[in-house]
Amino acid sequence: MVEEEERKRSNKQSSEEKETGRLEAFSDGIFAFAITLLVLGLRDPVQAVGQSQSLLSGLFAEWPTFLAFFTSFLSVLVIWVNHHNMFSYIKGIDTRFLFLNGFLLLTVTLNPFTTSLVADHLLDNNSDTAAGVYAGIFFLLSVAWNVLWRYASKEHRLLSSDVTNEDVKKLNRDFNLGTLLYVVAFALAFLSGLASFLAILASAVFWATTASTRSLFGADLKRNKG
Repeated sequence: MVEEEERKRSNKQSSEEKETGRLEAFSDGIFAFAITLLVLGLRDPVQAVGQSQSLLSGLFAEWPTFLAFFTSFLSVLVIWVNHHNMFSYIKGIDTRFLFLNGFLLLTVTLNPFTTSLVADHLLDNNSDTAAGVYAGIFFLLSVAWNVLWRYASKEHRLLSSDVTNEDVKKLNRDFNLGTLLYVVAFALAFLSGLASFLAILASAVFWATTASTRSLFGADLKRNKG
């Protein structure tokens, strides 16, 4: 009987790992596709405006495009890293989780468009609108992220047994902070499009430097060292 129970438990765990692995692979593909599309916003400035300026001066003039590309690349990369780290907490998935993850990926796929929008209008009279749309999509992304995590973590619905209540509370605080930062960036768009954009860049840098603290494996390593 004991061996039979162990076999069933092992088969269930293997099935859960297979399902989460499929979802991670699908999500990774969407992230890779979105982050690759960002490069299509870069262009040869001489071909864009003609031979009226040198290539060097044209490249310098394209700094809003390069800055937008860097900001979005870093932001999507950080989101992917944290998405990967989230799955170190999750042991299984269900249909609702699949759909919620899909809505998160929907906001990710919009990033190449909003990046192109803010790059084209960062320095003109439409900068506030462009930055508002750019920040707004990141805000919707953070909302989708929080709904996804809250669904998985409620009563440890889909979480590994290694995850403690303290782990969940810490992630809740971190993810709430992320939403707040995007709210600030969105509000800044009504005052200055450039300020709103720079707030998102600062947020991406912050999350990049703190991403390791949201990994269960990283937390376990710190506990073992302590």
